[in-house]
Amino acid sequence: MPPQRPEQITLSELKLDSDTLPGAAPEIYVEAVVAAEAPTVMAPEKPPARRLGIIFWLAVGWLTLVLVLALTAGWLPLHSWRRTGLGQPRLTPFSNGHFPLGTDELGRDMLARLIHGSRVSLIVGFSSIGLGLAVGGAIGVIAGYYRGRIESLLMGITDILLAFPALVLALAIVTFMGQSLRNVTLAIAILAIAPIARIIRASTLTFSEREFVLAARALGAKNRRIIIREILPNVALPAASFALVAVAVAIVAEGTLAFLGLSVPAPTPTWGGMIADGRTLLEQAPHISFVPSIAMFLTVLALNFVGDSLRARFDVREGAL
Repeated sequence: MPPQRPEQITLSELKLDSDTLPGAAPEIYVEAVVAAEAPTVMAPEKPPARRLGIIFWLAVGWLTLVLVLALTAGWLPLHSWRRTGLGQPRLTPFSNGHFPLGTDELGRDMLARLIHGSRVSLIVGFSSIGLGLAVGGAIGVIAGYYRGRIESLLMGITDILLAFPALVLALAIVTFMGQSLRNVTLAIAILAIAPIARIIRASTLTFSEREFVLAARALGAKNRRIIIREILPNVALPAASFALVAVAVAIVAEGTLAFLGLSVPAPTPTWGGMIADGRTLLEQAPHISFVPSIAMFLTVLALNFVGDSLRARFDVREGAL
């Protein structure tokens, strides 16, 4: 019969008398009883990692396809996105063999315009959020770490930016500075600074009171070192997941400006501009607006899903520590 483990011994099986522990003090018997009855302390199990799932990888695949097509648009065997002529077919449907996605009212290839238009949307989306993340992230970290008057001043600036209607502010900036890719990117970046700063500030407030930051302060580390070595690595992950969602919002914002005729000037194609071009031909040729709308919808949906999935998978919670 195999010997019993200590956790299998009960109080009734433990014989505490002078024969078992001869000459022992009464305290020894009490400690033995407590040790026998105490439950075995198990190490906390690590929570299982959230699986990303097939939908996440489909979203990543779509974003990868869009990025690759946008980067290699100049080398792809496509018709010219600006070529028009008397012999060029106009308003052809999807079934046309030479033009898989049809042509617009000027006879331009919809597939070529869709791929080249993705360049504008992606450049504006990623560049504007990158600039907004750099400026807004710095404001949020400084305000969340130093507190006091610095926090009041910086958060007051962000509150002023948030007080303006986003679309009206973007229209005013582009109208004042002129229509160009740079000005549209700058306008959307200014809109992104305030919400990014508030989110980064909230994360910084959380991590600035954690034990590793307090330990670094106790050891005499300077504020700059604490921010760079302790705060930024922990704030970077939630900021990156939010940035993907913000890129989706920036793409929609650029499409809105293009739909209103205030984005990159023609004839450079943009998804919003293509949607605006087909609004008067919805009954005759709905594919002119339908094709870029579906492309924008899938891209924005994929960015939102990837950002939310990464945030849910890598989010650090107090209960998991």
